[in-house]
Amino acid sequence: MSEPRSLSVQSVLYGNAAEHIMTAGSAISHSVGLARAEGLVGDWALVLGDCSPTQVFTDDSIAPLRSVIESHGGRLEYVVFGENLGSAAGHNALAKRSDSDMMLILNPDAQVSPDALSVLARGLTSDVGIVEARQVPFEHPKEYEKHTGNTSWASTACALTSRTIFNRVGGFDSDTFFLYCDDVDYSWQLRLAGYRVVYEPAATVFHDKRLTIDGDWPASPAEVYYSAEAAILIAHKYSRPDLVKKTIQQFRKQGDPAVLKAIAEYESRKLDDRLPTPVDANHKVGAFIKGNYAVHRF
Repeated sequence: MSEPRSLSVQSVLYGNAAEHIMTAGSAISHSVGLARAEGLVGDWALVLGDCSPTQVFTDDSIAPLRSVIESHGGRLEYVVFGENLGSAAGHNALAKRSDSDMMLILNPDAQVSPDALSVLARGLTSDVGIVEARQVPFEHPKEYEKHTGNTSWASTACALTSRTIFNRVGGFDSDTFFLYCDDVDYSWQLRLAGYRVVYEPAATVFHDKRLTIDGDWPASPAEVYYSAEAAILIAHKYSRPDLVKKTIQQFRKQGDPAVLKAIAEYESRKLDDRLPTPVDANHKVGAFIKGNYAVHRF
């Protein structure tokens, strides 16, 4: 019987409330503990990378979380970056601090269900590059194959990947993506390398999202900017110059200062030759459907 695979759980923090991290940490500890009892996970660690202007924890305030992690056989590492690295660079930096067999990329405000790690670990087979949990109360609407779980891309709100495969594709493209679309790009790089991207609805994670009275998600100017920037850059990277042009035209018509800033950043990168080399010329994996990166079920 093979040895249980080791695990590193990674979260990048930015101004999160300490109590939310404590709650998420307790949930993941319990879930990992059950997976360890089943022989699915061996040594494990929770690695927190803090990009906040003011660090979330002190040595004293993080002590209760450390105690919880250790009570489930784990190790806690808290890294203060001292700058906002963003999602892609933050997770790449955390990945370098461990050599675990598996990596769980987890939002700091996401609370996994008790059996989530067990389900995800079983789903991470040799041909799977990443397996994603189902978010509740708002499930992501992207389409997936019912019998295989195959899907276009995996959200890293909660997703398990293999370190070997992560290293093989070069991790997240932090040179291109700061906050959004790094998980879409990572998923597509995995698929280009011949691995499956799997959605596993039996593994659930509570992702705390609140809707406005109009049924929309409120977005800050920074979120609008980075999502607009990512939309242009991923269209460029996946060989869709037509879509780059169309998106820029739509953003100019929209006239929002944040999206106009994103256009200026793209044009600056283009002028300085800082754009990624286009891939997927035959459009094997890149899906751009009505502003989304997959067919949506609803």
